[in-house]
Amino acid sequence: MSKAGTPDFFYREAQRLGYAARSAFKLLQMQKQYKLITPGSSVLDLGCAPGAWLQVACQSLGPLKNGGAVVGIDLKKVKVPPMHCDSRVQTVCADALNLPKNKLKALSPQQKGFGVILSDMCPLVSGISIRDAALSAELGMRALDLAVGGVSLLHSDDIVQGEGRSECSNSTPKNDGLLQPGGHLVIKLLESEDVKEFGQLCKPLFKKAAWLRPKATRSCSKEIYLICQGLL
Repeated sequence: MSKAGTPDFFYREAQRLGYAARSAFKLLQMQKQYKLITPGSSVLDLGCAPGAWLQVACQSLGPLKNGGAVVGIDLKKVKVPPMHCDSRVQTVCADALNLPKNKLKALSPQQKGFGVILSDMCPLVSGISIRDAALSAELGMRALDLAVGGVSLLHSDDIVQGEGRSECSNSTPKNDGLLQPGGHLVIKLLESEDVKEFGQLCKPLFKKAAWLRPKATRSCSKEIYLICQGLL
């Protein structure tokens, strides 16, 4: 729905095409621009309610014979949408902030982690911009930690700060993240002064990192997405 409460274009299109929400068009745009999900991929969707991204992710896997998997995590119990989804999609009702990585990894195909991690998690908005942005950043950091692991985050922070380059470059610490090498990560954040720093933290970890405000984002929203491609 639009700010005025009347159905807008994306809302009507979601209804017409059988998507659970207008947010489907955000991921569809990302797919068109970045081709994050390829046939047979394994996808982890954090904050999957009401299920629109599950639908787009499953569609992007291609025919059932191609294989692949989509796992959705949300605080709410989410029923897999019957349209655009098949047996490759499952949901888990859990708190991504507290769910152990080994339990999440166990949900991936052959327990080898995921090729794509999508975080559409958002805090309960209070209307206090600074507080909401801080909570959003906390969720973003959790998604990043799940994806690349704490060791990689420390390594990235050293590079951003310009310290420990030689030491880090000569060591190969074990990555305890869920994202496979070469994998992609999408994180939703609320725009704030700290957003750029978040981007700088991610850039050393991936081949590419870019910001996107999808066309389907409401004009009144401060949502912005960090698209990270090719985990190093």
